[in-house]
Amino acid sequence: MFKKLLVANRGEIAIRIMRSAQELGIKTVAIFEETDKTALHIMRADEAICIGSGPRKDYLNIDRIIQAARATGAEAIHPGYGFLAENPNFSKECTTAGLTFIGPPSQVILDMGSKVIARDIMRRAGIPVIAGTRILPPGEEGEHEAVEFAKECDFPIMIKAVAGGGGRGIRTAYGMTELIRGIKTARSEAQMAFGNDDVYLEQGLVRPRHVEVQVLADEHGNVIHLGTRNCSIQRRHQKMIEIAPAFLPAPLLDAICDTAVRAARASNYVNAGTVEFLLDQDDRFYFLEVNTRLQVEHTVTEMITGVDIVREQIRIAAGEHISFRQDEISFRGTSIELRITAEDPKGNFTPSPGVIQIYQTPGGHGTRLDGAVYQGYEIPRYYDSMLVKLTVYGFTWREAVDRLRRSLDGFVIAGVKTTIPYYKQIVQDPDFIEQRFDTSFIETHQHLLDYLEDVPEVEKLASLVAEINAYGYNPYAEA
Repeated sequence: MFKKLLVANRGEIAIRIMRSAQELGIKTVAIFEETDKTALHIMRADEAICIGSGPRKDYLNIDRIIQAARATGAEAIHPGYGFLAENPNFSKECTTAGLTFIGPPSQVILDMGSKVIARDIMRRAGIPVIAGTRILPPGEEGEHEAVEFAKECDFPIMIKAVAGGGGRGIRTAYGMTELIRGIKTARSEAQMAFGNDDVYLEQGLVRPRHVEVQVLADEHGNVIHLGTRNCSIQRRHQKMIEIAPAFLPAPLLDAICDTAVRAARASNYVNAGTVEFLLDQDDRFYFLEVNTRLQVEHTVTEMITGVDIVREQIRIAAGEHISFRQDEISFRGTSIELRITAEDPKGNFTPSPGVIQIYQTPGGHGTRLDGAVYQGYEIPRYYDSMLVKLTVYGFTWREAVDRLRRSLDGFVIAGVKTTIPYYKQIVQDPDFIEQRFDTSFIETHQHLLDYLEDVPEVEKLASLVAEINAYGYNPYAEA
C-alpha cells in the first residue's frame, strides 16, 4: 500500500479523498494556488504545497503537479473528478514519472473520452447504442451529412462534442435551421472548453430518463457493479439531484447492471467508473457514455451499499483485488444527493461569490455532508461554485424525501445566494414526491422559481449578523 498520496484537486472532493486515504494510514498532500490559500482542503491534508499563483491555470499544470509529488515524496496521485481526471495525458505522464495514477489506464481514458470511439466499442460488444453519425467533417460536407441524418431519423437531434463533458458542447435541435446553427455553436463551445471542435449527431430521445451504473474493476479480471443511480434531474445537461437506486422493475435493473459490466469489460476498464444510459418511454435503454473517474454523485451509492468507493479506488491502484464479490453486495434503502452551489436561482443561476457570514448545517440520522467551506470563508470567483453536497438516506423513498426536506430546513448559508431555497421548492413538488421526473423536469417546472422570496432568507440572516456585530450580542436571543 502507498505511504503518501497527492490529491490533484481542490474543494470537497479533495477532502473526501483525503478521508479515505487517512483511514488507510496513507499520508496526504494537498496542492493549492496562491489565490486559493484559504481553502479548507489545505487544512485537512497532512501537508500542502503551493504550485503557483493561479487562478485556475496551475491546478491544470501537469508538470507542476508531478514536481510537487516528487518534492513531497508522494507515490500516487488521485485526480478526483473534473480538472485532470479524464485527461489521458495526465495518466500517462504520471506513469512515465514512476507515479501511480489512481484511475483507469490512459488508453481507456482516451478511448472512452471520445464518444464516437466509445460508441463503436460498445456497438461491437452488442450493447445497444442510440443511432448516430461519425464525426462530422467541417464545412458544407458536415452540414450535408447532418441534413441527411435528420431526414432519416427525424427530430429532435442531439449535437454533441466528441470530447465533451459536464454538459458542455451539447445542443438539441428541433428543425433544420436550428440544427445547422447548433452545430456551429457546439463546435465553438467545444473548442473553448476542450480544445477540440469535433462534433457528431445522435437521435434525440423525448423526455428520457438518465440512469447510470457504478462499476469497479481490478487488474485481476474482476468486474462488479454497485447498482444504479437516477440522475435525470438536470439543468443544461448538468446533474443537480442524484438518487440511488433508480426505481425500475427488477428485470430491467438486472439487464442494465449486467450490460454495464459488459461495457466495462469491453473497454478493458480498471478502477472505478460509471456507465451511463438513457431510457426511453418504453423502458428501452441505450448506452450514453463511460465516465472514467469518480462521480460527484458517488455518495448515494455509498449510502445504499456501505462501500467506500474511494477506498476501493486506492486499493485497486495499489494492485489489490476488489474487497468483495458481486454476491456480497447488498442494496438497502434510498439515498438522495443535492449539489448546493453559490448561485442565484432567480438570476439564471449566476455565480454568487462572497463571504459566508453564517454556516449552519443539518445533521442527525441518515444525513451526510461533503463540503469545503466554513463560516468566514470567502468564496473565490475563480473556481467551481460547488459549496457542499447534501446526501440523505432513508429506508424508503418517502422517508428519504422527508429527511431531505428536514435537512434543507435546517441548512443555513448566509452572505451569498445559494440553491438551497430552490431545492426546498423541488422537494415539496408533487411530481418529485411521486417520482414523476425525467430530463425535462427543470424545464417543465420553471414555476418553482416563482415561489422563491424576493428577499431570500439568507439575506435576512446576513442582516441579522450585521446587527449582532453592531450590538456585540444577539438582540433577538432569549434571556
